[in-house]
Amino acid sequence: MHLTKKWRMTEQASTISKNGKLYAILGGLYLAQGIPNYLLLVALPPLMRESGASRTAIGLFSLLMLPLVLKFAIAPLIDRTALWPRMGHRRGWIIPTQLLVSAGIASMAFVEPQQAGWLFAICFAITLLSSMQDIATDGYAVRHLTIKSRPIGNAVQAASVALGVIIGGTLALVLFHQIGWRPTILLVASLSLLPLLATIWMTDEREPSLEKTQTKPASLLGFFRKPHAWMIFGFALTYRASEGLVRGMEGPYLVDIKVPTAWIGYLSGSAAATAGLLGAALAALLIRKAGLTKTLVLLGGLRSLCFLAFTLNAFGIFPGIAVALSASAFQTLIRYMELVAIYSFFMASSSDDQPGTDFTILTCAELVIYLVGAAVAGWLADHFGYAALFSLATVISVFGIGLSLWMLEKIKGASKLKHAVA
Repeated sequence: MHLTKKWRMTEQASTISKNGKLYAILGGLYLAQGIPNYLLLVALPPLMRESGASRTAIGLFSLLMLPLVLKFAIAPLIDRTALWPRMGHRRGWIIPTQLLVSAGIASMAFVEPQQAGWLFAICFAITLLSSMQDIATDGYAVRHLTIKSRPIGNAVQAASVALGVIIGGTLALVLFHQIGWRPTILLVASLSLLPLLATIWMTDEREPSLEKTQTKPASLLGFFRKPHAWMIFGFALTYRASEGLVRGMEGPYLVDIKVPTAWIGYLSGSAAATAGLLGAALAALLIRKAGLTKTLVLLGGLRSLCFLAFTLNAFGIFPGIAVALSASAFQTLIRYMELVAIYSFFMASSSDDQPGTDFTILTCAELVIYLVGAAVAGWLADHFGYAALFSLATVISVFGIGLSLWMLEKIKGASKLKHAVA
């Protein structure tokens, strides 16, 4: 009896140590891609504008999202091909691409921030390489996270994204005014290399439970041939379909109700990152206590309440800056919690044979529907007003929760997913 208890304690300690190392690896890898992404998407546009770049040129930088939206097209290649076999399948992609990303960031230091053409070419190459790294990292995470470790693993992912906002976005903006363009860019390039230390502990071999003969190469069609694939894809398109409508016009709305721009900057910068770190931890705890389905429904309901608060504020029923700022801050917290939950579901829905491809298809679907909402939000606000826009988002959000719950109940019939979405 004593020996059995001792053996169980030893096994538990080994599992904790193994999971801790895995979380550290994932934290480093996701931070490595978060830093360049938020440098380009958050810090670069205001830095370019302050240096004299035209608004037309800066607007074209939204095209940098294309590699993030279309990366599903190259995901099968990364899943089935080892770029540097000696280093392992996933690590052989991650290390070279991240080294090139950091080199690309460093090269920006030798271009002036108002030289939009050169900067766009460099930044497009960076986002393309970062997308490749992202696919390999997601595939590694799917392969190594289990049902029990997945909530914490996805919380680490969301927290790393939040930390990437601080380093690549907020820190770069602060340093630019302290030390100038070139030192700032070179420092960020150096910081983007540090997370690569995590690759030292990466292991690309499969878990014993995953050992099987891969009969078919990774492909996009391979995902849609799986049971419930279209239902899972539909969930990716519907659960957060309303968010782009609000997020696309949230900043302009706050400006129009006379919120100081400094407050908006703080809310979207360091405060958002702080909310991300807190939200990631809360979501992991909630999933472990309540299960994934209940967590998704609860978070969807809270998100709808945030949208309703924006609606009532825009109608003048609950007027005032405090209401709008509170809704914005709470919605940021909920958004990071949702990321943990939906990424847990996406990973549970990804196969062992093509994990990077399956996960990438789902994340790209979610991103596309978000961008569509953000793209039409301005037109809707111009023609019908903020109140109508936020009302529509609230209705779509509530409808999306009901539809998502129905889909999850249907998906529970799949043997691999019934425990993950319980």
